[in-house]
Amino acid sequence: MFEFKLPDLGEGIHEGEILKWHAQVGETVKEDAPLVDVETDKAAVTIPSPRGGKIVSLAGNVGDTVEVGQVIVVIDDASSGTAKTPVAAPPVAVPASATGAAPPAPAVVRASGPVVAAPATRRIARELGIDIQTVAGTGPGGRISVDDVKSFASGGGAARAGESVTDDAGIDQPSTPASMGSVSGIPYLELEAMPDFASFGPVEREPVRSIRKKVAKRMVTSMVLVPHVAHMDEADVTQLDEFRVRMRKELEGKPGGKISLMPFVMKAVVEALKNYPMFNASLDPYREELVYKKYYNLGIAVDSGKGLIVPVIKGCDAKSVLEVSADVEAIAAKARAGSIEVNDLRGGTFTITNVGSLGGTGLFPTINYPEVAILGMAKAQQRAVVREGQIVIRTIMPLTLAFDHRVADGADAARFMNEIVRRLSDPLFWLMTR
Repeated sequence: MFEFKLPDLGEGIHEGEILKWHAQVGETVKEDAPLVDVETDKAAVTIPSPRGGKIVSLAGNVGDTVEVGQVIVVIDDASSGTAKTPVAAPPVAVPASATGAAPPAPAVVRASGPVVAAPATRRIARELGIDIQTVAGTGPGGRISVDDVKSFASGGGAARAGESVTDDAGIDQPSTPASMGSVSGIPYLELEAMPDFASFGPVEREPVRSIRKKVAKRMVTSMVLVPHVAHMDEADVTQLDEFRVRMRKELEGKPGGKISLMPFVMKAVVEALKNYPMFNASLDPYREELVYKKYYNLGIAVDSGKGLIVPVIKGCDAKSVLEVSADVEAIAAKARAGSIEVNDLRGGTFTITNVGSLGGTGLFPTINYPEVAILGMAKAQQRAVVREGQIVIRTIMPLTLAFDHRVADGADAARFMNEIVRRLSDPLFWLMTR
């Protein structure tokens, strides 16, 4: 029998939601044939079967969440004649109750291999700033409990009164409202228990899962950790938009031919980032260092229908406007089809979000942490403006730069935005600077 564990699905991914089983118990599956579709907090992936044989058992139904390292399928590979010698499992911590020894002290370095811990336990570790890889689990099979994490955080001491505990079945029990503030570590921040909404009328509950769950975590992390500042400006894109419309007719049917203002904005951003590298950086709070990225991978916020995702267009500095446009079209098509891959979401250095198609006069976007800035585009529309003492009709696009005030100052943001606005308002300016 071969026990197939949910493999590592990418950096920072610890669990996934089962979307679809491609084989059922009793059926025979071929090696490398599609086995299960799993949606993580970054993308949906299809996992192939690592062995051929008969499906003996499946661990989980559609909609269930499974953890990396958890056995999800048992395959009778002997029935296919392709049985292989099993690979030895990595060493795990031995519970004190099994040896009679005293409970081990929190380990500084942990054996390699999948970490066995519930999502709630991982969340507590992140909130306390602890690398869960360094915590020794005292539960069955080396399972790490909330108590293990808190004991590690306090240098071996017992968990504080009122905080969450692990019951005899190894299930993390919810924290009381009194403990939630202490876990955050932020003075005066105490999360009160939710009121009984059902007492006022009918309600419907839906679990927060996958992409929606990741968005919630990212937004909270960004808004709590990063001191946001917004700088707003407007670009007169009249000439640029007229050129765009003309070129769209000439390029009809060609890759990137459905050109929008987004690729032009992306190229303008890249040129501005070269002169103001602090906006293409990340702040490492543990080493107290600024990490300047010498590459230009721009994320574009996309409403996928299942939640906000940010696919990344890589190497924008080395691509033409038309090439960037083709990449944007391709990634948008993948998002609509639900076929975004994990690699499409990695490696971003700066993000642009465009709500212009939805309307509105402006926005204050949230920084895509650990990046340090994000540009928001509102709807470009005709307005009456004053030019050289005359009222004229121009196409104006509002822009908002939200940035991390730990990394850049207001004057930096103003100069950065001036460069972007200059290029968008005067397309011929690019000919003098490239």
